[in-house]
Amino acid sequence: MLFSSSPRLRAHAPALLKALRRGYTPASLRHDLMAGVTVGVVALPLSMAFAIASGTTPERGLFTAIVAGVIVALLGGSRYQISGPTGAFVIILAGIIARHGYEGLVLAALLAGGILVLMGLLGFGKLLQFIPYPVTTGFTTGIGVLIFSSQLKDFLGLAVAGAPAGFIETMHACLMALPTLHPATLALGAGSLVVMLLVRRFIPRIPAPMVGIVAATAAVWALGLDVQTIGSRFGGIPATLPQFSPPQLPAGDLAAAVRAVLPDALTIAVLAGIESLLSAVVADGMTGDRHDSSTELVAQGLGNIGAALFGGIPATGAIARTATNIRAGARSPLAGIVHALTLVLFILACAPLAARIPLASLAAVLMLVAWDMSEPQRFRRLLHAPRSDSVVLLATFLLTVLVDLTVAVEVGVVLAAMLFMKRMVELADIHPMPAPEAAAQGDPAPRGCPRVLVYEIGGPLFFGVAQRFMDVIRFTRNAPDILVLRMCQVPSIDATGAEALETVVRQAQARGIRVVLSGVKPRVQTVFERMGTEALVGRENIFPDYDAALACIKPRECP
Repeated sequence: MLFSSSPRLRAHAPALLKALRRGYTPASLRHDLMAGVTVGVVALPLSMAFAIASGTTPERGLFTAIVAGVIVALLGGSRYQISGPTGAFVIILAGIIARHGYEGLVLAALLAGGILVLMGLLGFGKLLQFIPYPVTTGFTTGIGVLIFSSQLKDFLGLAVAGAPAGFIETMHACLMALPTLHPATLALGAGSLVVMLLVRRFIPRIPAPMVGIVAATAAVWALGLDVQTIGSRFGGIPATLPQFSPPQLPAGDLAAAVRAVLPDALTIAVLAGIESLLSAVVADGMTGDRHDSSTELVAQGLGNIGAALFGGIPATGAIARTATNIRAGARSPLAGIVHALTLVLFILACAPLAARIPLASLAAVLMLVAWDMSEPQRFRRLLHAPRSDSVVLLATFLLTVLVDLTVAVEVGVVLAAMLFMKRMVELADIHPMPAPEAAAQGDPAPRGCPRVLVYEIGGPLFFGVAQRFMDVIRFTRNAPDILVLRMCQVPSIDATGAEALETVVRQAQARGIRVVLSGVKPRVQTVFERMGTEALVGRENIFPDYDAALACIKPRECP
C-alpha cells in the first residue's frame, strides 16, 4: 500500500516487491530454494574465513551473512544480490579492530550504515560510478596482495607473535619465523588449495571452498593431525542465533570516539557502496535485469546497521556469491533469504563440527580469494594504458599495500580528477578566426568600418581553462574596436570561467573595446543572468548566432 500510493515510492520499491508483483510461481520458489541453499553452502566457509582474517571470531562472519543477507534481500534494489562479509573489507576491518577494538568497529559500522542510507536517499549511487577504473583496480589488487600476505602465517603454520601491522612488517615477521614452519600444516593448506583448484577446473558447479574445507577437516580427523583448528584457537562456534547486542559506546566523550572512527566509517561506506553497486551491475549484465542504485544503497546501509547490532561486522554485496546465485537459477530476492536460513541451519545443527575445521584450509580459501581479487591479467593490461592511467593505477596499488587503503583511495581519486581536468584543458580550444573584413588582419580599415577581432571558444569554460582563456585573449597592439567571442561550442561555464570572461570584458571596456558574445547556449545564458555577467556585457551585445552579431556590429558600407 505504501509503495503503491506514490509514483516516486513505487519507482524505488524493493526488488522483492517488484518480483512478487510480476507473478511468483511454485517453479520460481523451487529455483530460489535450490539457488539459496547452493549460495549458502558457498557463503559458509567464506563468512568464517573473512571474519577470522579481519581479527575477530568466525561466528561474527556467519551472523553478518545472516542478518545483512536477510535485510538486503528484503529491501534491496537488485533481484539477485547476496550480501555478507567480503574480502575487500578484511584489511580495513583488521586495522580498525587493532586500533579501536571490536566496539570501535561496531561504532564505525553504525556510522557507515547511516552514511550509506543518506547516500541512497540523496541519489549518490550514480556518483560512485565515476570513481575511475584504474583506482578500483589498484586498490582491489592491493587488497588481494594484503590478504594473501596475511594468510601466510596460518598457511605455513608459522609461530608469529602478535599480528604485524603492515605488509612489510608481515612479510618480515613471516621471514623471521620460517624456522618454525609446520610441515603438516603446510601439507594441509597446500592440499586444500590443490583440491579447490581441481574442483574449479573439472567440477565447476560444486562449491570449491566447501570441498576443500571438508577434505581438510576429514584429513585432520582421519590422520589425527596436530594442527590449529577453529576449536583450538576460538573454542568453536556457539550453536546460538544472532542476538541483539546494543553497542558499548564509550561512557566518556562520545564525540571524540565518533571523530576517531569517522575516517574508517567513510572508507567502509564508500567501499561498500562501490562493491555493492558493482555487484549489482554484474548481476544486471548476467540477467538483463536493472537494479535501483538508490534503493540498494539504503538497503546496504540498513544491513550494516543490523549486522553491527546483532554481533556482526560490516557487509556489502558479494560479487562471487551473487554470480553463484544467478548461475544456480535464482528468480527473486527470496534466494538471498534462503541463503541466510541455510547458514542458520548450519549454526543450529553443525556448529560442533565447525570446531574441527583447520585454519590452514581457511587460509587456503582466502589465498584463492586474494588471487581472484587481484586479477593480475587486468592489472597487467592497465599498465599498457595511457601513462596517466598507469600512474594512477600504480599509485593506488602501492599506497594500498604500503600505506593505507583510505589514503590510497583518496589519493587515487584526487590524481584521477587532476588528470581528468588536464585532459579537459587540453581538449579546450580557444583560437582566433578570420575576421569579417581585411582590416582585422592589419590592413587599413575603410572609413567608418570598425576593426573586428573574432575568437572561437570550444569546450566547457571551467576553472581549468580560465587562466588559459585570459592568457590567449590579450591585446598588446593593434587593439580592435570590437571583440567577438563565438561561444556556440561552449556547453557549460562555471563561476571561475564566468569570472575570467568578466575580467577580459572589463579589460576590453577599459580600452574602449566593445565585447560581443554570439551563440550563447541557454544553460550558459542562465549562469550569466544569475552572476551578473549579462549586465556587465550588456544584453544588447549578446546574440543567438554569429551572423546576427555581425549584422548588428558592421555598418552597411563595410565589406
